[in-house]
Amino acid sequence: MADVSTYRSPILSRPGAVDAPGDSPDVGVPLHYGDPLGEQRAAAAGPVVVDRSHRDVLTIGGGERLTWLEGFVSQHVAGLADGAGAETLILDANGRVEHHAVLSDSAGHLVVDTEPGRGADLLAFLTRMVFWADAAPAEADLAVLTLAGTGLPDTVTGPDGTAVALPTGDYAGVALPGGGVARRMPWPGAGAIDLVVPRADLAAWFDAAVAAGARPAGSWAFEALRVADTTPLRARLGVDTDERTIPHEVPTWIGAVAERGAVHLDKGCYRGQETVARVHNLGRSPRVLVRLQLDGSGAELPAPGAEVRTGGRPVGRVGTVVQHHEDGPVALALLKRGVGPDAELEAEGVAAAVDPDTVPGESGPQAGREAVRRLRGT
Repeated sequence: MADVSTYRSPILSRPGAVDAPGDSPDVGVPLHYGDPLGEQRAAAAGPVVVDRSHRDVLTIGGGERLTWLEGFVSQHVAGLADGAGAETLILDANGRVEHHAVLSDSAGHLVVDTEPGRGADLLAFLTRMVFWADAAPAEADLAVLTLAGTGLPDTVTGPDGTAVALPTGDYAGVALPGGGVARRMPWPGAGAIDLVVPRADLAAWFDAAVAAGARPAGSWAFEALRVADTTPLRARLGVDTDERTIPHEVPTWIGAVAERGAVHLDKGCYRGQETVARVHNLGRSPRVLVRLQLDGSGAELPAPGAEVRTGGRPVGRVGTVVQHHEDGPVALALLKRGVGPDAELEAEGVAAAVDPDTVPGESGPQAGREAVRRLRGT
């Protein structure tokens, strides 16, 4: 795993590459290559390759790795086939989200990648949970590149010239020559490709992607795709969430693998499941993730974590903030569920409006709540 405090990707030596600022969660990888808005436009016309090598990657070996993991993660993973994958969460005892991970099972090992700087804590937790199971979590010297945009390829060619046919279907993966895995993802656009490759070969894989026609794009472009061009919204743990976040506040986290979710509502017991079941059956989450359109007329934009206010009272927090090539400044925010799309909002003095397309529709009364009402005769 890369040390988030000192990591500097070798891709930063490429012409035009500009590092993210020191307070960014993406410091250490290219923010852009001199034309951040042009890189976004390029993704609308063809594939781009994004260096996400600051993400932490683990592996879990052992014949019981999947059935063992099933006991404490939120997604149903025990039945994953070779070449399959998923997203999952690990919750605390109160149902708050501690970890988000993307999984790829390939050739007897589970590849697990998570947000920068969170891998050590995740590995420590997994190690404590092993007991007598045949499961062996370990740090992996692997790094993530992502191919996103349009016109994504059906094959990738490795640095040694080997062509690898890519699987189809969300989270489907295939082993890569020399180690690692190529995985299809449903975001930041349908059919995006994560290349989880040996860290020593990162630059060679990046150059191979460029030689095959992908334009280099920075984390700015990736985040613009995720925030402005991905609906339903995808949250980034620790940026768009805080220490109080529960799964239902990010609606895309709720659902089985086939639904591109991270929380299976019908799987067996796991830590924090009581909160998930209670919210699902009896109520609604107190907050929900939405997209904000920001007033870009000023010199500054709100920082992640800033309070969102209406009428002087706090109603939420800002997450990712990014300048989009068409929509201007946009952000994700966790807002109190009662805040309507017509509310006049501001964050650090910047006016904001909720994108009504991201306000979740109410699906009707929950079965548990209706049962309580019947018992009470109301």
